[in-house]
Amino acid sequence: MRGCPRLSGNAAGIGKRAAFRLQLAAMRLQLHTNPGEIQPFLTDESSSTGSAEGISFPQSEAEIWEALQFCRQHGAPITIQGARTGITGGAVPSGGQVINLSRCSRALGMAWDETYQRFLLTVQPGMLFSQVQKGLAEKEFNTEGWSAESLRAYRRFCAGGRWYFPADITETSASIGGMVSTNASGAKSYLYGPMRSHVAGLRVLLADGRSVSLQRGEQFARDGAFSLRLEDGSFITGKLPTYRMPRVKNASGYYITPDMDLLDLFIGAEGTLGIVTEITIALAPLPALSWGILAFFEDTAPALRYVRALKALQGVQKPAAIEYFDRACLEMIRREQVETHAHQGLPLLPPAEAVYTEFHHASQTDMDACVEKTANMLEKIGADPGETWLAVTPQDLEKLIGFRHAVPESINRVIAERKRDNPAITKLGTDMAVPDEKLEWVLGLYSGSIHAFGLEGLKFGHIGNNHLHVNILPRSTQEYDQGKALFLDWARQIIAAGGTVSAEHGIGKLKTAQLVAMYGQQAVAEMRLLKRCFDPMGLLNPGNMFAWEGGA
Repeated sequence: MRGCPRLSGNAAGIGKRAAFRLQLAAMRLQLHTNPGEIQPFLTDESSSTGSAEGISFPQSEAEIWEALQFCRQHGAPITIQGARTGITGGAVPSGGQVINLSRCSRALGMAWDETYQRFLLTVQPGMLFSQVQKGLAEKEFNTEGWSAESLRAYRRFCAGGRWYFPADITETSASIGGMVSTNASGAKSYLYGPMRSHVAGLRVLLADGRSVSLQRGEQFARDGAFSLRLEDGSFITGKLPTYRMPRVKNASGYYITPDMDLLDLFIGAEGTLGIVTEITIALAPLPALSWGILAFFEDTAPALRYVRALKALQGVQKPAAIEYFDRACLEMIRREQVETHAHQGLPLLPPAEAVYTEFHHASQTDMDACVEKTANMLEKIGADPGETWLAVTPQDLEKLIGFRHAVPESINRVIAERKRDNPAITKLGTDMAVPDEKLEWVLGLYSGSIHAFGLEGLKFGHIGNNHLHVNILPRSTQEYDQGKALFLDWARQIIAAGGTVSAEHGIGKLKTAQLVAMYGQQAVAEMRLLKRCFDPMGLLNPGNMFAWEGGA
């Protein structure tokens, strides 16, 4: 008797999908399988698009666990999503099931940290950065279900001074979980550090359904090996990768040091090691004074001399942020001011380059001394302090911050217009950083290449961290291809100079080749082995950082 004929690959796939949907329907947690319901969640700000069989919107760890168990039983890959504001494709699904955490958006409790004299706020991963800041500013959170200890801390918080979350990101609609996933940062990370600096604790659900609760300072690696104690008393053991991270602001690959706090393994891991279900963030007293200074320069050389002088300020005088904007940035904003009457809260921008600096101080005396020193810097460099914009009120500071945000907003509007004529065109943006001694070199590299290819490009961003965003605005498919090739060439040169291919946006699915170029194949194989310790089946966010191959 002849054996039954084998199903073709397509037929087998259809059978699997049908069974998948039947199983989903039987679960208590509602999992959506209608293509129309799934479609809006197949992309993120990267504009790349994926595929998925279903999507769930859990509101608690118990519901996350339920969806996770189903996917484990069926070997279905899982894409963990937050607000989908990332630009490297990390939230774009590669088949299987999407677990969207946007409805896990509550504050879960508060504590007073006696050791460091600060408040700690615990939130679900889907809570937005803007929601946290609003709740802190208005001293108003939904405290339903909070413990008695949390309520006592909350009453103390409400009765005292003003506190805020010092992490600073451009995209305020990002989720706290997403910020943990990529170790996000922003302008004020120059003083306050990236997201890692503000995470005091995490609760993580692992791929096999076990959980771990981590508080900073409790569990450490030793000499490159780790033994992580889980909540059920079991352990996950393994060896850390042996690569060395660059001496720059970095969001490329796993954060690794030989004797590291194991909490840091999950920060910047892009959802590949576990699903973060609770995040405890450290709050800081709101600075008594926040002033902004926007200085203008004829060309790059004096702007860089000013930046160097600002970086020499340390201790209480250290700026919170140092941001750079080239002439093309100001010309774009100036054009919008004239042609569309946008940005009317600002005076007409001059044809120049600009450096924005923000200072935070506890006393008027300290602030006055800082501003006087800055004015002296500008005079020595040859800039005119009288033409410098100074924001001393919260309203004026918002205007200067609005100027900083106006640049990427204007870029996005230009690209949206061009996409109407050519849908294949998208914005091209870098996220690379270099060591301090390479700052002048990398600016010259960017400018020379853009000019040589005749491309439209803008340079702006976190020059305090030697981390500039370069955006190329292609006018044709040919320019788009030229820009992509140029980015790869820049990456190779920046890696050779000791820099990173991602300073704050992560690797996602779009920069995996650059991660290999940065660390090498052996290091990426070690990353896979680390993931295998926590996720042997490779279910969690497959394709983020590296292709999953089941092992090394």
